[in-house]
Amino acid sequence: MSIRSAINAVKSQALGVAESLTPILKESKFRESGVLTPEEFVAAGDHLVHQCPTWAWATGEISKVKSFLPQEKQYLVTRNVPCYKRCRHMEPTEGLEKLLDDDWVDTHHFSPDSQSEAVQLSGTGSELAEVTVAGGSDTTAVATTAEDDEEEAVDLEEFVEGGAYLEDEDPNVVSATGSKGDQASESGLEGGEGKENGTGEHTSSGADIITTRTYDLMITYDRYYQTPRLWLYGYDEKRNNLNKAQMFEDISAEHAQQTVTMESHPHLNSPSMASVHPCRHADVMKKILQTVQEGGGEIGVHMYLVVFLKFVQAVIPTIEYDYTRNFNMASLGASNSSAGQSTSAATS
Repeated sequence: MSIRSAINAVKSQALGVAESLTPILKESKFRESGVLTPEEFVAAGDHLVHQCPTWAWATGEISKVKSFLPQEKQYLVTRNVPCYKRCRHMEPTEGLEKLLDDDWVDTHHFSPDSQSEAVQLSGTGSELAEVTVAGGSDTTAVATTAEDDEEEAVDLEEFVEGGAYLEDEDPNVVSATGSKGDQASESGLEGGEGKENGTGEHTSSGADIITTRTYDLMITYDRYYQTPRLWLYGYDEKRNNLNKAQMFEDISAEHAQQTVTMESHPHLNSPSMASVHPCRHADVMKKILQTVQEGGGEIGVHMYLVVFLKFVQAVIPTIEYDYTRNFNMASLGASNSSAGQSTSAATS
């Protein structure tokens, strides 16, 4: 266990004790402090479920039911949320760019992947051109004789009347023969050579197949911070559990091990899950409320979780759980720049 992980474990235990001693918030302090009472959390959850039916209420383990919440509404969950790429794929390409002729820019010219797949062409005119893929030993001969372009065009009527086209085999037709193993190998599916390398990517013949990770996301009520708290647990395309290192590949690098830590879910007897720590949630929500109010808009407490899911997406940008595209800060009266400044606070 790393030093940071040990520190996070100690903090988690201390907060668990503090939470049990924290009195339940009875009076609303949503506008002045950005926090929620349990009743407001349930109201906001009901609105989220109504607006986004992919979310649903859940009870969890009966032994872990919190008395200050309805038994059937202990936390919210949405399952099988797709995650198509890793956070590193969204990193800036500075240092990998090369200025080409006519002011064109090759954004990944110096990346290792692009170098390994570089295609070199040689030969012109009537000579034989060779196409060589770097890192491989195979070459493909391409006939480039100028005589092909000078052949007399075939008369269409004679071609149709002659019926010669009926005798020719179309090279683009897929053969129905062949073993299942051959077909699987050629397509890169199960039984072929394409295998996942542990990072959600294929390493051989299945390189063109996108391997999609999925996540189960949960929102609980944090009694100590009096705000929602997001939890996530990931699976690979075969529904195998992702380990900690793999899940952190789908978390923004500046938040991994800091804003996001591995902890025990308060309602489930399950392995540790990644959780977005709620210590800044109230401050962020308060700033958003002020920004919207200054722009002449207003956010009701029932909208809390919709806004909450907007600003925590900065932490997990590649997990595509946001189905509330019709909602934006500008529609509530906040300018885009002001809204961006407020939501960016969640990333600090």
